[in-house]
Amino acid sequence: MADTQKHHTVEKIGGTSMSRVNELRDTLFIGGRQDAGLYNRIFVVSAFGGITNLLLEHKKSGEAGVYAAFANSDGDHGWHKALDRVEREMIRAHVAVLDHPGDIERADAFVRDRLLGARNCLIDLQRLCSYGHFRLSEHMLQIRELLSGLGEAHAAFATSLMLQRAGVNARFVDLSGWRDEGDVTLDQRIEGALKDIDPASEMPIVTGFAQCAEGLMREFDRGYSEVTFSRLAALTGAREAIIHKEFHLSSADPNLVGHDAVRKLGRTNYDVADQLSNLGMEAIHPKAAKTLRQSGVPLRVTNAFEPDDPGTLIDDQPAETPAVEIVTGLDLFALEVFEQDMVGVKGYDATIIDILTRHNVRIVSKVSNANTITHYVDSSLKVLRRVEKDIQQKYPAALITSRSISMVAAVGRDLDTLAVLSRGLNALADAGLEAIGATQGPRPVDVQFIVEREIMNPAIKTLHRALVETDAQAVKAAA
Repeated sequence: MADTQKHHTVEKIGGTSMSRVNELRDTLFIGGRQDAGLYNRIFVVSAFGGITNLLLEHKKSGEAGVYAAFANSDGDHGWHKALDRVEREMIRAHVAVLDHPGDIERADAFVRDRLLGARNCLIDLQRLCSYGHFRLSEHMLQIRELLSGLGEAHAAFATSLMLQRAGVNARFVDLSGWRDEGDVTLDQRIEGALKDIDPASEMPIVTGFAQCAEGLMREFDRGYSEVTFSRLAALTGAREAIIHKEFHLSSADPNLVGHDAVRKLGRTNYDVADQLSNLGMEAIHPKAAKTLRQSGVPLRVTNAFEPDDPGTLIDDQPAETPAVEIVTGLDLFALEVFEQDMVGVKGYDATIIDILTRHNVRIVSKVSNANTITHYVDSSLKVLRRVEKDIQQKYPAALITSRSISMVAAVGRDLDTLAVLSRGLNALADAGLEAIGATQGPRPVDVQFIVEREIMNPAIKTLHRALVETDAQAVKAAA
């Protein structure tokens, strides 16, 4: 790729926003820009909203998509119906954003060609694995990657058609490895695809999934698009990496605390982004954030549908003044292991963590005392029961319990001198809400309040009012 001397940006559009990409054509993509002003922007796109759920499995409900249906097929053809559904929904998605009949016809043909190729590949693999020498389980990761790439390629192709029709010199850049030979690294995949592209005169529309030797889905599963995005920004020396969401990064969920009560963050740092990721409210995948941070590329999070608003800048700069920047919550389970003989004995926590890791259970936080260790974990109840069974086998004398709870956290770059813990507990008590527990580490970046699940939303509203709205009013009055 030509040397852009940090003139260009790398920008990512998520799936929900992609489903309204036609609305972005005349604002985010074009707006008031003309000629050269249109360019020096590389866009990384996700699949249209809901398509990846149909290709893999539903991210929240777990409803089977093509991948899950194929993995559990046992020779039946349920996955064929799932793939037929994907075809219908892909066509529906691009018909909704393309205006010209010729573009729709080309997009239809693209979908049918890609899905026919995927179908034939799965049929051949299923037939091959009917022989005892071959194991389907050994190929499931590659199948998952093949299917994921279909969604991103479709969205990028349709977007490039839409922009070309509007007079933009857009180029479809497919990193999904479709029918490619050879096994290349992520860096090689990106550099090879962009080597003949000049962002100063072209607008690359790049797939969020990149097939590579590292196997993005092995480590990141469905967080792969942000990894591709961040690596592309780092490799090309982007001036800025921008994520366009359908909302601003705000001090709380505006639908919960009220649109008039929330504040757009405006500026924060990667430390806060990491804390939000731990709480399931990802501004960006933590590994992607690490790539940008180490490369010195600042990140900006904007509302895609308010292109004139600068959004929130995320970099390594400390806060000018202490403040609670965001209040958010997450439903969890408290896994408690009580063992009277734990006092003074090493190894209990390590063993518990090994078991949680084996069952792929994410630990959000933990507390302990002389004879009790409590892990706050993000898990399904079904998996948690298996964890309890394994711990019980290891420590037969231990009392192991779990309960559903919620964690509400106040997060900021600098919470020093704000007495967030005591003020938060007092605010909850004044509102008639009880905290089961609360923790604050030595680094003043977050305070966690543990509450019953049914009061999580009232707790968020109460803490936001006490720690964000009140402080903002005080600063305004002092000014």
